[in-house]
Amino acid sequence: MTIDLKGRLALVTGASRGIGYATALELAKAGAHVIACARTVGGLEDLDDAIKAVGGTATLVPFDLTDMAMIDQLGGHIYERWGKLDIAVLNAGILGVISPIGHVEAKVFDKVMTINVTATWRMIRSLDPLLTKSDQGRALILSSGAAHKCRPFWGPYSASKAAVEALARTWAAETQRLPLRILSVDPGATRTAMRAQAVPGEDPATLPQPAEIAAKLLPLVGPDQTETGKLFVVREGKIVDYRMPV
Repeated sequence: MTIDLKGRLALVTGASRGIGYATALELAKAGAHVIACARTVGGLEDLDDAIKAVGGTATLVPFDLTDMAMIDQLGGHIYERWGKLDIAVLNAGILGVISPIGHVEAKVFDKVMTINVTATWRMIRSLDPLLTKSDQGRALILSSGAAHKCRPFWGPYSASKAAVEALARTWAAETQRLPLRILSVDPGATRTAMRAQAVPGEDPATLPQPAEIAAKLLPLVGPDQTETGKLFVVREGKIVDYRMPV
C-alpha cells in the first residue's frame, strides 16, 4: 500500500533511534515534513541526513521530555510556524529497571512515570489543538504487550504503558465526532536498545528491525485510517486489531 503524505506535517518523539527514527524516516519517504523530537542531538542529525538522502525534509527539535515547560511551548511554536499538525507519533519512552516491585527505587519509578506517562499527557495537551485543526488529524501512541501481560519484574514499565493506553482511549472518546483519529499500537519485540536492556540474553538476530515495524505503522496514520480508540499489535509482520475489553 502506498501512503501519500505530501503536504502533511508529522511530529515524532524519540526520533533519534529505534522505532522513532525509522518511523520518522518512513513518514518523510511518504512526503510528510517531519518534526523530529529527541534528546540526542547526534541521532537527530543522523536522521536529518537520512531524510535528506530520500528527498525529504525535517525540523529537528532537541529536548528532554522531562522539560515540561518545553513540551507546553512546543504546540505554540508549531502553531506560529505552521498553524496546525496533521500527525503525531508519541513514541518516546524508557524501560526503567527489571526488578521486583518492592525493590524499585522511588526515583526510578518516578522517572518512568514522568517520561512515559506525564510527558505523554503533556504532549497530548500541547498538540491536541493543532491536530484538531487538521482535516485528517492522526495520533499514534506507542504501547507494549507489557501493559496487558503484567509479567513479573516489569511493574513500572507495565503500569506506564497501561496508563498511556488509557489516555489514548479517553482522548479518542472525547474527539470521536471530530476528524481526529487516535490509536495505540504495540509494536512487539523489536531489535532496539531498550529490548536489549530488557532481555539481555536474547539473540537480536531473531527480532525484526525497527524499519520493518515502521513500515507497518505508516498506514495507521494515513488518510485512509478511520478507526479511533483502538489498540493494534504487530505480530509476525502483520498488524492485528486487538479488541479492548468493554
